[in-house]
Amino acid sequence: MGRGRVQLRRIENKINRQVTFSKRRSGLLKKAHEISILCDADVALIVFSTKGKLYEYSTDSSMEQLLERYERCSNAEKAIIEVDPESQESWRHEYGRLKAKVEYLQKSQRHLMGEQLDSLSLKELQQLEQQLETALKYIRSRKNQVMFDSIAKLQQQEKSLQDQNGSLEKELSERKRTLQQQPTLNVRNEREVERESEPLARMGSNGLLPWMLPQVK
Repeated sequence: MGRGRVQLRRIENKINRQVTFSKRRSGLLKKAHEISILCDADVALIVFSTKGKLYEYSTDSSMEQLLERYERCSNAEKAIIEVDPESQESWRHEYGRLKAKVEYLQKSQRHLMGEQLDSLSLKELQQLEQQLETALKYIRSRKNQVMFDSIAKLQQQEKSLQDQNGSLEKELSERKRTLQQQPTLNVRNEREVERESEPLARMGSNGLLPWMLPQVK
């Protein structure tokens, strides 16, 4: 069976109050140490007993440094909160000015998109038309520049490919000439072999030339 919720109120019994203080103080110091290690946090803890005895805990930084840091942060927050009325009025004026400027820009953007034109007068419509024509000129100029740059880049690529094609054609022609000269040499060699073999062809089966055979009368 779980323990019921303990009602938080001052313990009247002096001994029980002292025992509870000792236990809770030790637990509080332990929790402060654990959170400083687990979360890498700077922790400063100060506890005074009813008799005025001091119990404190601080991380690696000294207690004085942590208190000075706390004082700086606390003073900075107070300075932000306690702004003088003149500064507040100046900020309100600046906020109103920036808000009106944002609304004007949003309205102008809608007009440029062709929206909410019913409230514009003839002069305002003419000014809007002129703005659009000027913007259109800049857009066309930029578009043409991008196109010219793209064409120039393509022409450079075409020239590079033509140069590569010319080199390949030249190399192919040289290889063709080399292959055409190779069979000619073989034909010459075959003809020379035929000339050398003609005398042997005239020899008889006994290996003698006709004039070496005895004349038969």
